[in-house]
Order: sequence, then structure tokens, then C-alpha cells
Amino acid sequence: MPIVLDIDVMMAKRKLTAGRLAARVGISPANLAVLKNGRAKAVRFTTLEALCEVLDCQPGDLLRYVPATDDAPEPEPAEQDGREG
Repeated sequence: MPIVLDIDVMMAKRKLTAGRLAARVGISPANLAVLKNGRAKAVRFTTLEALCEVLDCQPGDLLRYVPATDDAPEPEPAEQDGREG
């Protein structure tokens, strides 16, 4: 995914554990893990705002754009939806 969340970098700079950050932000540790591990499809602005407040940072400190590489082949149309022909 081209958008990367660098929450773990800011957590390390602020010396915060995942459990403590999740509690202060008001989200579950499982949802924080989804954000940290890049599995999230979206982030609510309220969550982003809370992360920035707790981590004392700007949204740009947490979000980074990484262009997709051309190394990975695009899936064929039949592979995308799991059906043949």
C-alpha cells in the first residue's frame, strides 16, 4: 500500500508502549496493531487527531507516501475476484 503509517517510529521517540498509546488514544490495542502493521484500509480523522495529540506530532509525522513498485505483477482479472473466465 502506498500510504505508510509510522506510528511505531513516533512511539519509540516518545517511549510509549502500544498498550499505553492505545489507552490514551481511546482505541483497542488490536486496532492500534492494525494501524501499525499497515493492514488498515482507512483511518478516522478523530483517531488521527488523537494520535497526533498523544504523540505531540503532526499528521505528516505519522503518514508517508511510498510509490508502488513495478516489480509486482498485476493480477489477471480472473484472479482478482477469485473466479475463472
